[in-house]
Amino acid sequence: MSSSGSDPRLPSAAKPFSRAPQDVPPELPVDYSGFIAVLCAVVGAMFRYKLGSWLAIIFCAQSLVNMKNMENDLKQISMAMMFAIMGLVTNYMGPRPPVSKT
Repeated sequence: MSSSGSDPRLPSAAKPFSRAPQDVPPELPVDYSGFIAVLCAVVGAMFRYKLGSWLAIIFCAQSLVNMKNMENDLKQISMAMMFAIMGLVTNYMGPRPPVSKT
C-alpha cells in the first residue's frame, strides 16, 4: 500500500455523520365537511336518495371554500362531487321504479 505521508485525508478533521432534522409538516385538522360530502354522495348514488346528493353538493362547496391542503382536499372534493352529480343524474333522469297497483 502507500505510505501515510502521501495520504491527503486528515483523520483528525473527520466528523461523525449526523442526520439533519427533517421538517415535519404540521398535522392539519380533518376536513369534516369533505368527509360528510363523500358519505352523502355515496348514500345518494347507491340508495337513490335525492337529499343525500344535494347535501353532498352543499358540503362539497363548503369544503372547497375552506380548503387547506390543495392536493389531498381537491382529490376528495372532486370524488364527492362526481358521486353527487352521478346520484342526481340517476335520480332525476334514470328509469322510474315500477308503480304497484293496489
